[in-house]
Amino acid sequence: MTDSPESDPAPPAPDAAASTARRVMVVDDSRVQRKILTTQLARAGYQVTEAASVEEALPLCAESAPDIVISDWVMPGLSGLDFCRALRAQKHESYTYFILLTSKTETAEIAHGLDGGADDFLTKPVTGDELRARIAAGDRIIRMERELTDNNRLLTEALTELRLINDSVNRDLVEARKLQQSLVRERFRKFGPVQVSLLLQPSGHIGGDLVGFFAIDAARVGVYALDVSGHGITSALMTARLAGYLSGGSPDHNIALQPVAGGGYRGRDPADIAAHLNRIVLTEMGTESYFTLAYAEIDITSGRTRLVQAGHPHPVVQRADGRTELLGRGGMPVGLFFQAKYEGFETVLAPGDRLLLVSDGVTEVEDREGRQLGEDGLDRLMRGLSALQGPEFLQGLVDRLTDRDGADFADDVSAALIERS
Repeated sequence: MTDSPESDPAPPAPDAAASTARRVMVVDDSRVQRKILTTQLARAGYQVTEAASVEEALPLCAESAPDIVISDWVMPGLSGLDFCRALRAQKHESYTYFILLTSKTETAEIAHGLDGGADDFLTKPVTGDELRARIAAGDRIIRMERELTDNNRLLTEALTELRLINDSVNRDLVEARKLQQSLVRERFRKFGPVQVSLLLQPSGHIGGDLVGFFAIDAARVGVYALDVSGHGITSALMTARLAGYLSGGSPDHNIALQPVAGGGYRGRDPADIAAHLNRIVLTEMGTESYFTLAYAEIDITSGRTRLVQAGHPHPVVQRADGRTELLGRGGMPVGLFFQAKYEGFETVLAPGDRLLLVSDGVTEVEDREGRQLGEDGLDRLMRGLSALQGPEFLQGLVDRLTDRDGADFADDVSAALIERS
């Protein structure tokens, strides 16, 4: 039934890492068989625990699971296969490699043992060479399992840390969105017969679009729309700085305004505003970002409007009868070239006319087939919304764009609407 201890030479000692790391449990109701196996394993440097039955082995495993189990299949009471199933049910943190000792050679029986959770088999009588081979195979499996477990633990820790960082960044971005939205304190104001409405909807937490207005004097209003290249934090920081250069709350620092003798301000020529901003970006900001700009100065009494277009989509005038006109010739973006030249142009807003400044997030929004809205599409939208005014017009514009896009906007969407009643 069993080999004698003298039948096999002692196996050579494994490497130090294996001998210190691997704990082997031998479970057999035969004291002689246990002696043979434990002697061979102890000589090889493994830490060996013995048990005469499954009932004796299970509490030991519950207290400290071994790395490898060598168990007889047929024993009084619970069988080795019962032991394997019970051990698997204990749900230990690390894997235990389970070898069944058996005299069974039928394929169906072996398949039954594998289905029950066993990893390998040793056929009685056990030879030293086969024992070493089976133990070595188990050692490789355990080593890979431990490496995988360690890697998974490190990955879990890294993911947890990244999740915490991401949560912190998201909280910061939520606050940054509030701060950026606060740059546009007023979304609507009437200046006598002229009213100005603003729309600012970033595609993410924060964006690179900015719109605003300010009173130049009792008869004139400045309105601007700009779009910084890129997305995210860099663009948002640049919009915050540009907001300071076009602030209605700090006229002394507003580059669109020039002091006049006796107090008050007059509006700088729109083309000069773009040129001055171009110099500031290239000489003071030290950034690779640039932006597009549309700026309009409106005389609220006469409707005379002076404009500049610097790479921004064309300003659109919608006349009282619904017709639309595109203004401007494009122009260079601000902050790309020192040699950039900017040209101003004019129009007159008659009673019932309105002027719309939009970012390319509006004109480039795509439908489900990937077709961009474009200037013709914007013309159709404006005609369809001609009965609406002010914030209701801008909300209608957003609703139509959302219906067209069918998802969150891929780019920031912003607009400034000037209407003369």
